[in-house]
Amino acid sequence: MKPLAVFGTGSDAGKTTLVMALCRIFADRGLKVAPFKAQNVSNNSAVTQENREISRAQCFQAEAARIEPSHLFNPVLLKSHGNGSVQVIVNGLVRQNQAIADYYAEIDGLKGHVEKAFSTLHKNYDLVIAEGAGSPVELNLLAQDLSNTYIGNTFQTKNILVADIERGGVFAAIYGTLELMCPTMRRNLIGVVVNKFRGDRRFFADGEKIIEERFGIPVLGVLPFMPLGIDMEDSQSLMNYRQRLGDVKIRIAAIAYPGLSNYNDLDALMADSELSIDLINHYRPLTNYDMLLLPGSKTVIRDLRWLKEQGLYKEIRQFGKAIFGLCGGYQMLCRQLHDPDALEHEAPGTESGLGFIDDEVVYQSPKILKLGQYQLFSHAAISGYEIHCGRMAQYPLYYQAHPPSTLAVAGTHVHGVFDNDGFRTSYFKAINPAYQGYRYASYRDKAIQDFADNVSAEINIDAILAALAD
Repeated sequence: MKPLAVFGTGSDAGKTTLVMALCRIFADRGLKVAPFKAQNVSNNSAVTQENREISRAQCFQAEAARIEPSHLFNPVLLKSHGNGSVQVIVNGLVRQNQAIADYYAEIDGLKGHVEKAFSTLHKNYDLVIAEGAGSPVELNLLAQDLSNTYIGNTFQTKNILVADIERGGVFAAIYGTLELMCPTMRRNLIGVVVNKFRGDRRFFADGEKIIEERFGIPVLGVLPFMPLGIDMEDSQSLMNYRQRLGDVKIRIAAIAYPGLSNYNDLDALMADSELSIDLINHYRPLTNYDMLLLPGSKTVIRDLRWLKEQGLYKEIRQFGKAIFGLCGGYQMLCRQLHDPDALEHEAPGTESGLGFIDDEVVYQSPKILKLGQYQLFSHAAISGYEIHCGRMAQYPLYYQAHPPSTLAVAGTHVHGVFDNDGFRTSYFKAINPAYQGYRYASYRDKAIQDFADNVSAEINIDAILAALAD
């Protein structure tokens, strides 16, 4: 079976969620499916069973395909390092911090890693579905384009183009992309998927006819606007997410600093109808909240300085109720943070933390990457993962004030703790005994399945399969 690639007319067209849906659809049809993205740019990452680091998006797609994530799914990951530089992660391990210009100058050296990963998956799986990045026709960047042109031409993928109708100009976006697309990728194009349509689809019947007759490309389907609300890939999606609020028991302030990362930790909380979460990205009084959450941060020292500049540092120090820190947010709770080798920041530095935990953080190589079961906060077998350079001598894994109380400060380096129903329920019951809890894994899988079923009902899956079998 030929490999499939999903390209977009631009960023946020819906490539990630369409690949996710196709992974579930084809897995439900009995195929062994692997997602793939040659190069991803994201501060949201997770750890695989090989103790390697890849983008959360490819982990999410693997979950939809019902397979274990692998570093092969995302051979190159870039994380923003600030001041025009990135942390370069190759095959799941940190290679170096590098100026973006230097990275692009040396990008040809990464093509062998991408080719080896893709070829291995193509040999071991029935179907590989590759996700493009941004637009495949950024003409000034084609020579450095690992995720679009290189994949499409090297592996002769069959291609789908997804276009976002919500932002307007969908016909120009499709036509322009088709006209500028390289001949090989255009020749292998199966069709177009129009995404995020709102309203009565009958009003777009003429639009489909225009695309097919004037542009000469089949319309595989028109997908309605379907907010998913889990594993949001960018901060804008997070800010726009609408919670499914019900009988709210606890109000949470989650600090959304500029370096916010791994905010999928918020998924289980934002999907909980008993919790109301406000994302705090500027100064405001915090006294009306029942709990304060400090999520992960890619640049902890810089974000601590931001808290101080905003006036939120003082608000947090005076909060007086439950505070929980996750990874970078956990590190902020300590007395001092030291990055002598500029592992996490653009320059060496030291910063005073919030001082709730009598410990210091030192950033050191190698990065800790671990996936497993943890015993935290008197709870056995909490599933999660670690992904951090910061080390703490006294409380390397977690901290909880003694004796525990609703006013306690707590935190952990382990991502995913709130995905665990037992821990989440007991933690929030300590804040409000009326809290009931819910089964997050069931909610999550239903969200994936419902999304995939809706996609399956709206696009021509048989036409895609026929093209892949040619």
